[in-house]
Amino acid sequence: MFSLAEIWGLRPDGSNPCRHVKRYKENKRERFLSPEETERLGQVLAEAESEMPSAVAAFRLLLLTGCRLSEIQFLRWEYVKDDCIELPDAKTGGRVVPLGPEARAVLADLPREDGNPWVIRGRLPGSRITDLQKPWRRIRARAELEDVRIHDLRHSYASRALALGESLTMMGVLKNPVLERSERRARWQRLLGGWFGWWGREGLPMEPFQRLGPSKGPTKRHGGRWQAA
Repeated sequence: MFSLAEIWGLRPDGSNPCRHVKRYKENKRERFLSPEETERLGQVLAEAESEMPSAVAAFRLLLLTGCRLSEIQFLRWEYVKDDCIELPDAKTGGRVVPLGPEARAVLADLPREDGNPWVIRGRLPGSRITDLQKPWRRIRARAELEDVRIHDLRHSYASRALALGESLTMMGVLKNPVLERSERRARWQRLLGGWFGWWGREGLPMEPFQRLGPSKGPTKRHGGRWQAA
């Protein structure tokens, strides 16, 4: 702020008292949910669904789509298509987010309000949810995941895709959502099927991911839950 004040002419040049203070070096950390932690989180989300339905739906979508927090908070129904979310103005430009069966089931289970364009509704009519930090602190405490941030849900999604050899560029679905859309959707369908097929063939439990879906289960329109190949 002192530097801006100098630029705006509110303070004389060179008067910033912090100009010789070295910035604190922040160490970036990576945190991924293990299968056991994912299952525990899914159980807690199911138990909290009646208490905070909008927040629970938001957390499920974060973990099942790899979207950023702001992208879920500002998600509009007009962006949601049959098998993907088309974000017109993401952080890195417009992009397409493919939807697996569980993510589609979460969206299908959300109620719609006339005149409200937001997918994750707020308490007041026509509003969107604005604070997910408070409900997340309650959720992670119940799941005994005190060191897990909301952004770590996105990391966990990315780690599963990287395990299949996909690049970060593909997971971001590039910057241009229009070009080669059909090819990208086909690749993601193979990716989602391949990941859960490998998981099942290794004898690893499917419940961690199944528990992330809504308690009522997906509708017939969107098919059943993920099954091991």
